[in-house]
Amino acid sequence: MPLRDLLLGLLVIVIWAFNIIVIKVGVDDMPPLMLMTLRFMLVAVLVVPFTRVTRRQLPWLLVLSVTFGGLHFPLLFLGLGQAEAGTGALLVQMGTPFATLLAAVFLKERLDLRRLLGLLLAFAGAVVLAGGPALPNVTATLTLLTSALAWAVSTLIIKRAPAISPLTLAGWIALFAIPQVALGSWLFETQHLEALRRAGWIGWGAVFYTAVMSSIIAYGLWYALLRRHPVNRVVPLTLLMPVIAVFLGVWLLGDGLDSHKLLGGALVIAGLAVINLPGRRRARTAP
Repeated sequence: MPLRDLLLGLLVIVIWAFNIIVIKVGVDDMPPLMLMTLRFMLVAVLVVPFTRVTRRQLPWLLVLSVTFGGLHFPLLFLGLGQAEAGTGALLVQMGTPFATLLAAVFLKERLDLRRLLGLLLAFAGAVVLAGGPALPNVTATLTLLTSALAWAVSTLIIKRAPAISPLTLAGWIALFAIPQVALGSWLFETQHLEALRRAGWIGWGAVFYTAVMSSIIAYGLWYALLRRHPVNRVVPLTLLMPVIAVFLGVWLLGDGLDSHKLLGGALVIAGLAVINLPGRRRARTAP
């Protein structure tokens, strides 16, 4: 990969890692579901007028608006409100092993020894994290793991859906998810007008960053890289995201860095690497 594209890939990973920090501080300034609703509104306003969907794509977008927009993102925001940023980032990475298992069960994708080893490493890392003091309460942990599972389900749906461009996907999922998340905010959060008046630059900055930087700019750059390079050269960069998020949490938020987080995080990332990185092909011998 040329140096310019490598630097663009690393920029995307840093944007996504910093997104974890932004969400963490944002939900301290604004109710999580309200922040999520405002984020979806901004994404929809900026993207939907410039994209079109077909009648065949519409049902898939409606389903994804529930699994991705109505479950994954709101649960991520709610979970990060009660967890350390780095620990939350590591737990959400369990979406990859969840997706691998679901693909094996529902899509009949082959689960070879290498991927089984990756699954074992990732789940062992989650168990080690569970034994550490940095793990949030049971409710927050289950919320983050459910967010990861919703991401995994959404990934399988996208695999089966007709081709939809990334920005179209982001914009229309956001549009259809607005009433779902707004209803959740109305049912479970209070004093909405007061929260809007009280919100400072951190809360509004989180709305802007999560919508524009993370959803539109980062994904736009990412899929441009995927169009120019093989997937196995681009996707491994994502292994750096939780690592950077952990150290940003320590540096910017004062999160702890104990042995459980280091070992558990290393196991999770090693498991992701084994699952995601391409296996070495055997050289063919001449007949």
